[in-house]
Amino acid sequence: QVQLVESGGGSVQAGDSLRLSCAASGLTFSTFSSYVLGWFRQAPGKEREFVAAISRNDGITDYGDSVKGRVAISRDNAKNTVDLSMSSLKLEDTAIYYCAANRWGQTSKRASAYQFWGQGTKVTVSS
Repeated sequence: QVQLVESGGGSVQAGDSLRLSCAASGLTFSTFSSYVLGWFRQAPGKEREFVAAISRNDGITDYGDSVKGRVAISRDNAKNTVDLSMSSLKLEDTAIYYCAANRWGQTSKRASAYQFWGQGTKVTVSS
């Protein structure tokens, strides 16, 4: 069972930058590099939205249309971490951000493709 813990959320102003981090543990029967990793977000009253994903070892990334060009996902397989760097934050980026891990398949925009989830970290963007 993989445990994921996000950190780095907080309250920022529009236009600011923020870096979220997610640390994995509990990798008893698998290695961190065997997981596709993703970031999703959920704003109050809205469905969970895909933000970014990164492949296992070759660094292939995918981004949601609403954040493309403003965020970057990266992973460190030696440290068992995946980060999400966000810039030019907008009010509509306010949400709880979740880290997710997918043991099977390729990078996906679908939340249902990910088996393991963190508890989330809250990001609030104000004007």
